[in-house]
Amino acid sequence: MASQDWLEKDFYKILGVSKDVSDAELKKKYRKLAREYHPDSKPGDTAAEAKFKEISEAYSVLSDKEQRSEYDQIRAMGAGGARFTAGGAGGQGFDDIFGGMFGGAGGRNTQFNFQQGGGYEDIFNMFGGGAPRGPQKGQDTNATTTIDFETAVNGKTVTLQSTSGTVKVKIPAGVADGQKIRVKGKGQPSPSGGPAGDLLLTVTVRKHPIFERDGLNLKFKLPVTFTEAVFGATVEVPTLGGPSVKLKVQPGTPSGRVLRVKGRGVQTSKGTGDLLAEVQVAVPGNMSAEAKEALEAFQKVEPQENPREDLIARARA
Repeated sequence: MASQDWLEKDFYKILGVSKDVSDAELKKKYRKLAREYHPDSKPGDTAAEAKFKEISEAYSVLSDKEQRSEYDQIRAMGAGGARFTAGGAGGQGFDDIFGGMFGGAGGRNTQFNFQQGGGYEDIFNMFGGGAPRGPQKGQDTNATTTIDFETAVNGKTVTLQSTSGTVKVKIPAGVADGQKIRVKGKGQPSPSGGPAGDLLLTVTVRKHPIFERDGLNLKFKLPVTFTEAVFGATVEVPTLGGPSVKLKVQPGTPSGRVLRVKGRGVQTSKGTGDLLAEVQVAVPGNMSAEAKEALEAFQKVEPQENPREDLIARARA
């Protein structure tokens, strides 16, 4: 999700909570709404499905302390422009040098911060040294943008609106956090009639609540029940920005085993990755007396194997 979405959406209102809501109350409220609007509870109800997605989106931001703080700051600042830093006493900022930052597809906007290279950077700093010979190239402009995880995976064209015009930058599919993108001729104009400098854009990618990048692969942790791990099962797993898929868990699958869904990772010109699900056997939090009795009966007849025997042997070796 880009910053303009955060300006336009009141996540607190969506979840029906106050801005000083505690983490525990936030989770309680989310679970209540999620149960009410979950597609399984209202099959075929497109309005409920849209509401469920809206609730999940709001909770994913507000439940993350870092994203919640960023969201609150953006909402407090409103639709202000980009912020520049410059040298001089007190390190005062120049605001709105590049005013609006407008996103590409889907009308999403992206937040940008622009700086010139150096310590406390002077925005209008020119080349030092002796007198140049002939037309000199203009200075490069450094910029940063923060994009959501899905945009980084799928790519997007963003438009920067400056006082001198617009600059379109294509964010390639599969861009990594911290990666730099060079846009030729979109930096500072030359002071002597030479070519303009370049725009050097550094991309920061927000974390996803479920998925992580591993090269071109997407990873996530897949909880399964004890019986699903023992007897095997076919379970439903999410994909990034698409419909869920069925994944077969083989009988006797232990925690830590990685199951693979081919071709559901990052798609780039260099190749396509896979979706990797790391199995985690979930321990039930609440057990009925009947279930506990059955488990105790199993404990008496379970194989007398020590699962830590190999661990201890290898540690001593």
